[in-house]
Amino acid sequence: MKLLFLCTHNRCRSVLCEAITRDLADGQVDAASAGSHPAGNVHPQTLIHLERRGYSTANLNSKGFEAVADFEPDAVITVCDQAAQESCPVWLDSAVSVHWGLPDPTHVSYSTQEMDETFDVVMATIARRIQRLLAEMRMDMSSEQLTGLLTRIGEEDHGTV
Repeated sequence: MKLLFLCTHNRCRSVLCEAITRDLADGQVDAASAGSHPAGNVHPQTLIHLERRGYSTANLNSKGFEAVADFEPDAVITVCDQAAQESCPVWLDSAVSVHWGLPDPTHVSYSTQEMDETFDVVMATIARRIQRLLAEMRMDMSSEQLTGLLTRIGEEDHGTV
């Protein structure tokens, strides 16, 4: 299964999802991320928080849709509200599309403590969602079944987000 995580700037939340999924899935799921208006670099705190928790940061970068044009995902998961409202490239129309809203840990108004706490919550939420997906997914799922599973996971697991 291939999952593509989208966020407008592909600088934090979608990158967190990509890294955490790759680690937890251990080859069962291939993950990538992209943004409609990529920032060009991953937020430094994103890399710091991933490394602190032992996730690999190798090959993580901020990229646009064109960089994943050949990825052919089974599911596209938007993780920021702005990206959920944007239209995806036509070549993604064959993929299941769901929204897993997550707050931005790098929001400029956060203090260092608030940023760290938000990273903790967001990363734990992503990990729980991916662990649940891995536990419940089947390779023979129809698009409708996959949509239902991903939607339930996003709706039922809000953590303290």
